[in-house]
Amino acid sequence: MIAAILGGVLMAVGCVFLLLGGLGIFRFPDVYNRLQAGTKCTTLGAVCTIVGVGIAEPTWIFKAVLIAGFILLTNPISAHALARASLKSGVQLWEKSVVDKRRELHPDAADDRPEEPR
Repeated sequence: MIAAILGGVLMAVGCVFLLLGGLGIFRFPDVYNRLQAGTKCTTLGAVCTIVGVGIAEPTWIFKAVLIAGFILLTNPISAHALARASLKSGVQLWEKSVVDKRRELHPDAADDRPEEPR
């Protein structure tokens, strides 16, 4: 009984995080902010949902832990690869962004970005 309730709560929390991540992808202004919403919220949401299923249905706990571990390992790596590819291809930050650490650390690095199409 307690496992079913705890599993249901974790699944509901996971679904809320997945919903918020989806809203963030539509609402945020640039690719870097969208990647943050798409990575952090969906990682937490998917892991909570999968662990909730594993707790609610004990025969699935081994599979749930394996899937959650896979998501925890691959989601940040794929987001890093997408952010790096966006940066290398010249995708600019949103014009109202306050901090650009790359430009602060490497002032001449902005020269390797291609010019924006006119």
